[in-house]
Amino acid sequence: MRTRRLVAALLAAVTAGTALVGCSSGTEESRCESDGVTITCAPDQRSKTPKVSGELLTGGRYDVSEARGQVVVVNFWGSWCAPCRAEVDDLEATYQATKASGVTFLGINVQDSKDKAIAFEEGRVTYPSLFDPASRQALNFDIPPNTTPATVVLDREGRVAVVIRRAVTRDELQPVVERVAAEKPADGSR
Repeated sequence: MRTRRLVAALLAAVTAGTALVGCSSGTEESRCESDGVTITCAPDQRSKTPKVSGELLTGGRYDVSEARGQVVVVNFWGSWCAPCRAEVDDLEATYQATKASGVTFLGINVQDSKDKAIAFEEGRVTYPSLFDPASRQALNFDIPPNTTPATVVLDREGRVAVVIRRAVTRDELQPVVERVAAEKPADGSR
């Protein structure tokens, strides 16, 4: 029993350290506001988005660089994830409420089988999802596999504005997305 507690404590410590790597390693995010779960970066503190591209669940390819000029909400999810099931309706409602403002959503399915992921999305979401069973995209964002679901909001210039490492509700996500969508790009255009 004592060994189990020690192993659990070590895993918790490693997990906490991994979850904060992006914020404590001297990167631009280290200057951002964080409550340990949500990281919010002012425009002058934002870093560029890592490469996000791959195979869509429904076939075809996606590359987030093609969405430059739009706010992109990236949600990491799995069909096996209870909090993901709880937040999916709120994500879709936020997408529907904000898409006319130049906002798009992208799901990234992690640690899942393609059939289960497709069945999970059917009739629930209308935005695309990448299939990433190895969680490579999540690791590019410093999102450890044990923090699914997680949501990242990218500004119109393709920079990381907000990272939320837990399930979200429409009431909390929509104002964040609307705030980022209302920002004027550095060059003043939309």
